[in-house]
Amino acid sequence: MRFEGAWTALVTPMAQNGSVDWEGLKKNLQFQASQGITGVVPTGTTGESPTLDWDEHNRVVEVTLAESAGKCEVLAGTGSNSTSEAVESTRHAVEYGAKAALLVDCYYNGPSSLELRKEYYDVVATEFQETAIVPYIIPGRTGTAMTAEDLAILASDRSNVTAVKEATGDLERMARTRELCGPDFSIMSGDDDLTFRMMTEPRIRADGVISVMSNIAPAAVHKMTRLIVNGDVRGAEAVRTALDPLFGVVVVKVNSRRGMPDGAIVEVSDRFRNPLPVKTMMSVLGMPSGPCRKPLGKMSVDGLAVLRSTLSSVWERNPEILRPVGEFYGVDIARRIDNDDIWSSLGY
Repeated sequence: MRFEGAWTALVTPMAQNGSVDWEGLKKNLQFQASQGITGVVPTGTTGESPTLDWDEHNRVVEVTLAESAGKCEVLAGTGSNSTSEAVESTRHAVEYGAKAALLVDCYYNGPSSLELRKEYYDVVATEFQETAIVPYIIPGRTGTAMTAEDLAILASDRSNVTAVKEATGDLERMARTRELCGPDFSIMSGDDDLTFRMMTEPRIRADGVISVMSNIAPAAVHKMTRLIVNGDVRGAEAVRTALDPLFGVVVVKVNSRRGMPDGAIVEVSDRFRNPLPVKTMMSVLGMPSGPCRKPLGKMSVDGLAVLRSTLSSVWERNPEILRPVGEFYGVDIARRIDNDDIWSSLGY
């Protein structure tokens, strides 16, 4: 499997009672395939894997593989902070037809780069030698990171390690990865807002993106990556400019007001992280999404205002970005963005 182009880091839609919306998941997968997406990535950060139990996790992978067969590729999220759990999760995915597995660096217990390589990635890659194993480097979530050097050693030792998902934001590290791993190794962006730069920077030459915002705009994200691969950087830049407002709200940072016990009103900085912003926008647009699992909750009024301004701007300036949502799900995009009741139901 060649890792390139646009892959969607799938949300896991939930019912209002917090259970997984299985029909909504199937509908979203059909939408992704209809828009020409290269592949989908279930049960990652965006899919709320930390709050899925293992039965739910495994079923999400099963449904994704079944619905995507013959339509697009699947990179199953099977990582854990326990190597034995990662092995079992990967085994389940492989048994149901997965050709590739995404493994995040081990969070919380924080092994060193050496330990990550020897006691985690190498163990899984050795166990499943016919399966592509893709390390996922995201120190902002995990508190640790396998270095570019250990990644290069791992890729040299294990022929099924041919790609990495880079969510470090560290362009120098990415350039080092390209230098050490060579031209045939795939570097996939894990940050929507850096994808264009990563793919066009000669020292990095990323091959594509595992995107959050392609949940909403798969055709446009796919088009941007395809244009870059085909050498039309100017055309890709125009698409990137249209997508930039969405890329800018994968995480939303705002100062929100708090009423203190003594009656004083103060401002507190809130950082609403993925997948809360994208799931909120999907709900506004009428896509299967539902709430996040606790402890993720809702956004403040100020955070919602940022999202509303973003969707309004994209719809007014580049309606082609969101029009496929309206056509596929049968909703009136403009009316939903303008509906105060929808927005008020989604915030604290």
